[in-house]
Amino acid sequence: MTGAVVWLTGLPASGKTTLAVALRGELTARGVASVLLDSDALRACLHPAPGYDDAGRAAFYATLAALAALFESEGLVVLVAATAHRRAFRAHARASAKRFIEVFVDADPRTCAARDPKGLYAASRGGEVVALPGVGTPYEPPEHPEVRVDTTGGASADPVQAILAELGAPARGF
Repeated sequence: MTGAVVWLTGLPASGKTTLAVALRGELTARGVASVLLDSDALRACLHPAPGYDDAGRAAFYATLAALAALFESEGLVVLVAATAHRRAFRAHARASAKRFIEVFVDADPRTCAARDPKGLYAASRGGEVVALPGVGTPYEPPEHPEVRVDTTGGASADPVQAILAELGAPARGF
């Protein structure tokens, strides 16, 4: 299997990282080399820390797209768990990659706020966070994602299997 960039986008707390971790486990079980670039973990590694203003986000997502393309060029399946709230950020990442699969992790804001492990939605309601995508900053959902995953709790096909099928990942045991 050749490299690919699988970009999981959606509102904060929609389930992007959870899905990426499950997908990485399945890729590993199938013998497929992969790397997970979680936007929160990557932000913690960058110095100076990127900001959350428009310029800071644009620079951060450009860096993330470049890293994903670099790892993809090494033959890895790169799982990117990142909100990337503007379509332009994801379009840049798509243009940077040889093979790009956009996964829309779709959950309504109420569901995201209820499961929010970092308290971002509460902080947004309290005025501490003013630019939360989907609340204080618009989130532009993908127009034509390769895979759409509904994480609101409704019945849907296994999202990991749907992404693996799009990737053309080998069956387990190969």
